[in-house]
Amino acid sequence: MQGKIRAAMVTDVGGIGDESFNASAWRGLQRAQKELGAEVRYLESRTAADYVRNLTTLARQGFSVVFAVGFLMEDALAKVAPRFPKTYFGIVDGKAPNLPNCVSLIFNEQEGSYLVGALAGAMTKRNIVGFIGGMNVPLIKKFEYGYRAGVLTTNARARVLTGYTGNWDDVNKGRELALTQFNQGADIIYHAAGRCGVGVIRAAEQKGKGYYAIGVDSDQDHLAPGRVLTSMMKRVDNAVFDVCQRVARGQFRSGAIVYGVKEKGVGLSPMRFTRKDVPDSVMKLVQMLERMIAQGKLKPPYDEATFRRFQPPRVPTGVV
Repeated sequence: MQGKIRAAMVTDVGGIGDESFNASAWRGLQRAQKELGAEVRYLESRTAADYVRNLTTLARQGFSVVFAVGFLMEDALAKVAPRFPKTYFGIVDGKAPNLPNCVSLIFNEQEGSYLVGALAGAMTKRNIVGFIGGMNVPLIKKFEYGYRAGVLTTNARARVLTGYTGNWDDVNKGRELALTQFNQGADIIYHAAGRCGVGVIRAAEQKGKGYYAIGVDSDQDHLAPGRVLTSMMKRVDNAVFDVCQRVARGQFRSGAIVYGVKEKGVGLSPMRFTRKDVPDSVMKLVQMLERMIAQGKLKPPYDEATFRRFQPPRVPTGVV
C-alpha cells in the first residue's frame, strides 16, 4: 500500500531551465506527482551559498524526501542530513553521508558516453570530433573518456578535440568553445557542460548542414532539430522517481544505487530528427555494443588510467 509523500529537490546553479540535469530531476518529481500523488516542490540555487539554506528549508517544511541535485552539494548535505533524521535525502552524482536516511544516486555515464562516441566515430566525415565539458572534475572525465573510447572503437583514425568551459551556466562560453572546435575541423561535438551545452548546440545550428552537436542528460534533440545527432540520456528522472516510489512503499534503503546501461539509466535518445541520417548498419553496431555493455562483456573506461588499458572490441568489417 503506497502512502502519500511530499518530495522536493534543490537544483544546482544551472537551474530548472537548464534543459539538462536539473530539468531531468524535476521530471522525476513531476512523475511522482502524477503516479504517486506526491506533493512536489523545487528550490533553485543561484550560488553554492544557497545549498545549505535550501536543503534546510525543505527539511523544515516536512518533505518526506529531499534531493540534492549535483555532487557540489556533498558538503551541504553532510551538514544538513544529520539534523533531520526523519527526512530521507538523496544526492545525485555525489557521495551521501553514511546515515540511514541518505542514499547516493550514481550513474555509469561512461557507458552511455561510449555509445554516443561510437556513433560519432562512425558518422564523422572529417575524422575529427570534439568534446566539451563543464568543470574539469572526475565526474565529467567519465563522460570524456567513455566518449573517446567509443570513437576509438569505430574509428581508430579519428582525433578527439577536448575543452572545458570551467562552469555550468555560461551559454556563450559553450558556443564560443564549440565554434573554435568546429573551426579546427570537428564536425561532431559532444557536450557534458550543463547550460553551457545549449551554446554548443547553438553553434552546431549556426554551422548548419554537415555539423552536429550531441546533447546530454535530457533528450536535447529538439533544441536544434536535425543538428543534434543524438543525446546521451542520463535518466536522473528515473532515479528520482525510483527513490520516491521506495519512500512511498516504505522500502527506502540507504547506501548507493547505481544506474547504467543494464538498468536503463543511460542510453541514446530516440533520435527522432536524425535517425534517417544514420545508416542501419551503424545503428545495429551501436546496439550490439549496447548489448555487450549490458551483458558485462564490455566495460568502457571512466578515467585516464582505464582508458590507457582499454582494448576496443572488434567491429564487424564493412560496417564503418
